[in-house]
Amino acid sequence: MDHFPIFVALAGRRVILAGGGEAALAKLRLLLKTTARITVFSPTAAPEIEQWHAAGKLSYIARSIAPGDAMCAVLAYAADEDDVLDARTFEIARADGAMVNIVDNLGDSQFITPAIVDRDPVTIAIGTEGAAPVLARAIKADLEERLPQKLGTLARIGKTFRKAADVLPMGRARRDFWRDYYFNSGPKADSTTNIQAALGATLSKHIAQKSRTAHIAFVGAGPGDSELLTLKARKAIDEADVIIHDRLVTGEILELARREALIIDAGKEGFGPFMSQDHINTLIAEHTQSGAQVVRLKSGDPTIFGRLDEEIETCQAHDIAYSIIPGITAASAAVASIGQSFTRRGRNGSVRFLTGHDMKGFADNDWATLAKPDAVAAIYMGKKAARFVQGRLLMHGADRLTPVTLIENASRPDQRIIPATVETLAEITAVTGPAVIFLGLAPREAASSLADLPQEEFA
Repeated sequence: MDHFPIFVALAGRRVILAGGGEAALAKLRLLLKTTARITVFSPTAAPEIEQWHAAGKLSYIARSIAPGDAMCAVLAYAADEDDVLDARTFEIARADGAMVNIVDNLGDSQFITPAIVDRDPVTIAIGTEGAAPVLARAIKADLEERLPQKLGTLARIGKTFRKAADVLPMGRARRDFWRDYYFNSGPKADSTTNIQAALGATLSKHIAQKSRTAHIAFVGAGPGDSELLTLKARKAIDEADVIIHDRLVTGEILELARREALIIDAGKEGFGPFMSQDHINTLIAEHTQSGAQVVRLKSGDPTIFGRLDEEIETCQAHDIAYSIIPGITAASAAVASIGQSFTRRGRNGSVRFLTGHDMKGFADNDWATLAKPDAVAAIYMGKKAARFVQGRLLMHGADRLTPVTLIENASRPDQRIIPATVETLAEITAVTGPAVIFLGLAPREAASSLADLPQEEFA
């Protein structure tokens, strides 16, 4: 990020602009939405500028900018649309202590003006570091359609009510009240009077409410791609005060949390360093019972190899309410990436989901059934158990050319698809990320020639 987004207080402060043409007009239409004291310098000016001057909306001085003209100005715009004149304005304004923007010259500007969605006092700024102005305008148009026009009215009325809302405790109780107003009772009101009435009624309701019941949401983060989050999962992450997450939850997804949220890494790594389950259970109990809205964020789907039952038992032992928000499991994302289906009419009517992490339980699987020609299975956390899987399958008579596919980092930008067979499965060693192994499935485009794949493909 080369440009840090901020909102500058301009009420009553000087802003100067050099220029009187179309570029100047475009900036002035935006600046006139503020309460800044605007002064325009230009030997000639468009009729609109003269009209704004006559109406007292800005000051127009019919000459070029001179040294000292930008004194006490917080911002200055060079908008003469002439490189020499704009460079002169830049040097004068900078010497006078103002931050300077040269219109349509990102490289030489000290700040940029973003595209703005205006629902005063709600303001959304959209910037692309000058790389894609068309994209910024497209985002602006999309947001304009989504945000109701009365959003500004809701915010203005809410602002006058902030002191009254202080009767509620800081933190979750107060946020719940404001969320109820802005997204429920306020938008339903059809006039300013009714909005004010709704605000008072909403506050009374929240004052009368008992303290929040301890609650935790077990949320599936999916395989890694943030676009595969469910809407319900996205909402839970956004509302969370505390997020206790697994190692495989991506930074991209954690970035969706509120900045004020407490983020706790409870990651476990197979056969490596880990946080004990007892410690995780303690964290769940402590934070939930404190009144915080807690999200236990698990990669994939929390109901599949997520030790969900153990954590639910902790909730039951401490009388903590809970909900489960399913996610897309890694196997679903992985099988989609190879263009296959888990089940197929005439081939298999069932699929098995196994984990290679628990070797004792792994060894007890029905390998005779898995070795049959039409068997399909998804093996989670199986990369360290590849040789074991190969041995058990061959021991029970599996065809050596049975297709096997390993998908590393399913759904992520660095996803890898490695086709193999039962015979070559143990040769796949160069895998460092989370992996799912499919037994009985090959990438659709490779299925017809899998037996002829060279061994270097598996290295």
